[in-house]
Amino acid sequence: MSQTLIRNATIVAMDKVHGARPFTGDILIDGASIKAIGAALTAEPDTKIIDGRGKLVMPGLVNSHTHSSETFYRGRYERMPLEIWLLYAYPLLMNDPVGERLLYLRSLLLAMESLRNGVTTFCDDFFDPPRHDLDRLSTVFRAYDDAGIRANVSSAVMNIHTLDALPFAREVMPDDLKALLDFGPPITANAYMDYCRSAFASLHGKSSRLNFMIAPSAPQRCAPDLMLACMDLAVEKGVPFHTHILETKTQAVTGPLLYGKTLIAYMHDLGLLRRNTTIAHSVWVSDDDMRMMGEAGVSVAHNAISNLKLGAGIAPVRRLLDAGVTIGLGTDGVSSNDTSRIFDVMRVAGLVHSAAGPDYDQWLRAEEVLTMATIGGARTAMLEHVTGSLEVGKAADLLILNLRTYPFLPLNDVAKHLVYAENGSSVEMVMVAGRVVMQDGRLTTVDEEAIFDELAELMPAYLAEHAELERRNKAFEPTMAEIHRRSTEMDIGLNRYHG
Repeated sequence: MSQTLIRNATIVAMDKVHGARPFTGDILIDGASIKAIGAALTAEPDTKIIDGRGKLVMPGLVNSHTHSSETFYRGRYERMPLEIWLLYAYPLLMNDPVGERLLYLRSLLLAMESLRNGVTTFCDDFFDPPRHDLDRLSTVFRAYDDAGIRANVSSAVMNIHTLDALPFAREVMPDDLKALLDFGPPITANAYMDYCRSAFASLHGKSSRLNFMIAPSAPQRCAPDLMLACMDLAVEKGVPFHTHILETKTQAVTGPLLYGKTLIAYMHDLGLLRRNTTIAHSVWVSDDDMRMMGEAGVSVAHNAISNLKLGAGIAPVRRLLDAGVTIGLGTDGVSSNDTSRIFDVMRVAGLVHSAAGPDYDQWLRAEEVLTMATIGGARTAMLEHVTGSLEVGKAADLLILNLRTYPFLPLNDVAKHLVYAENGSSVEMVMVAGRVVMQDGRLTTVDEEAIFDELAELMPAYLAEHAELERRNKAFEPTMAEIHRRSTEMDIGLNRYHG
């Protein structure tokens, strides 16, 4: 197998020894993995040598939570809380699923943008209603394999009717609209388990970079037997149980009204807070919630930009960390973020928590944010033994950045530059599993111009069709607006959960 030696580079390893403290050294890559890190390393005669002087080498970034199904809706929505936004990005009244070619291109485009901007691993909470189709899931896997990215991919599931998953819904929705929401019989736990086992057998691990993960959408959207079956299989296979909990005030109201307790307490009582549990958002959590989460060893994917754009709030990240919760960073989908750049999320996460209170000792440090974007994110994906830090034996998932660029001049503190100044523009090379997938501003695995040309041809008709779908679903907006209003005005002690 071929070797690559990066010599005399500034290294930010994010390992247990160095953390975010930079040091100068060499990295020897043998095939897909890191063979040695040190000074004056030797290599075989035919080893490719990369001069690391003036370069920064760091682990590839991990996007802990995204949705490829939103990739075509960038720049389309604003000024909508989640419950209204969902009507348009995830319509109640649906057309036929996007065709196979567009499904492939949609997935590929997300992987392309991610790799160009230093994301070498992401967790795609792929949602493809109205059914679970192994051939369509394999199309997503094929796109990610072609791009060269590392990914956990789900086929997100729910089996509780929308009217029963939202507080006040049956009360405030007009009967004529209720009549339109006939989704047929919900999927059973056994049927979903059969599907998941087929996905594990045919797709999981067939490429060393690509895994299947299990993603029950949210506790209020999934019956208990389905969630319990999902957890059992996640533990058996050693993959994340990836779900959404307490993103909005409406969801904070949902727990007490539907279950008589917070959604985290509901999960706890079902035995669903485990090491495998990765929670997207975790904005409206109480101190008791956080204590249970920390004791169980759960992870949180913090979606700082998406939570702001949808008006969901600011997750109590400092208190989550203090409680022992692992934190990774996620973009969420590009419709609620408008970018797949984790560099953007790092900057916002590093800044927004300074507005959470006057005690500046509690504000996040750059090193903590960088940890969330690398090894913390790998832990949320249950891939910390594979990626997230530069260590001997781990996969060679790494970035090489040029330090002679505006974000690093003059060079002061590397971690602070990466969090507050860099936006991905300094990334010169991206390597995944020892393979160079981006170099000198160009992807090596995909013909970007050809993909852009094809999308330019196909998008007008697709977006026109989606605009008609938006028009049909707009009828539900007054109902969702009323649910949002009632939830935000309820005073059941939830304000103490926030901030």
